[in-house]
Amino acid sequence: MRYFVHLAYDGSQYHGWQIQKNAHSVQAEIEDCFRKLSGNAVKVTGCGRTDTGVHAKSFYLHFDIEDKLPMDMATFLYKCNAILPRDIVFYELFPVPADAHARFSALSRTYTYYIHRHKSPFRRQYSFFHPFDLDISGMNRASEILFEYRDFSAFSKSKTQTKTNDCSITEAWWEERDGQYIFHITADRFLRNMVRAIVGTLLEIGTGKRAVEDLHRIIASKDRSMAGMSVPGNALFLSHIAYPPEIFSQCCDS
Repeated sequence: MRYFVHLAYDGSQYHGWQIQKNAHSVQAEIEDCFRKLSGNAVKVTGCGRTDTGVHAKSFYLHFDIEDKLPMDMATFLYKCNAILPRDIVFYELFPVPADAHARFSALSRTYTYYIHRHKSPFRRQYSFFHPFDLDISGMNRASEILFEYRDFSAFSKSKTQTKTNDCSITEAWWEERDGQYIFHITADRFLRNMVRAIVGTLLEIGTGKRAVEDLHRIIASKDRSMAGMSVPGNALFLSHIAYPPEIFSQCCDS
C-alpha cells in the first residue's frame, strides 16, 4: 500500500531534504518519526531535494507499507505531528495508486524567492536583504529569455550526478509587494543551486551590472563561472508541486 504525505518544513536547521552522513536532514527526521510510531524502518521518497537552509511551503513524499495503516489516517497524522519537531508539519495523508511516485510523477515544481530592500529584524530569516534599487521591468524581460532554453548548465553546481541538465521552465517573473521583491519560477525539474544562481544573475541585471541580452551568452556558455552569484538559501521556498489529478483519485475511497 502506497501513501502520499503533503507536508511543509522550515529548512533553517537542516542540511536540505536528503539523508546525508553526519548532517541533519528533513528526511532523517521523518523516517525517525515513522520508526518511533510503527517500530519499523520506513523509507520515504521526497518530491525533490532542497538545498541547505531552503524551506518548503508545500512538499510531498511517498512511503510503502505491506498492508493498510495500523490506525485511521487522522490518528496517524495526529501522532506524526506530535512526534515531529516544530519546524516540520504534516498536512494531509492519503492512499495513492501503487505506481504514483512523489518525485517522478510530479508535473512541475514552483519556487519563490524573497528579497527585502530595507533592513528588518523580522524578515532576515526568510528573506534576502539587498538594499539596492532594482529594475523589475528589465529583470522580467530577462526572465522571459529563460523560456528559450533547455540546458541550464550555467546555473548548476558542477560534478552533480544528474544525467542531463535540461529543464523546461514555464514560468519566471518578478513582482514588488509589501516592501519586497518576489521571484516566482516554475519548471518540470530543477538542478542543484539552479534557482539561487538564476536569482543572483537576474539581480546583476536589475542593478545594471549586466545587460538583459547578456543572459543569452551566459546560458549558451554552459559555464557556471559565467553566471552571477548564488543568493542565500534562507529566502528560497518550494511553494507548489503539481501532479496529475488521477493520483489523488483514491483519496475518497479509503
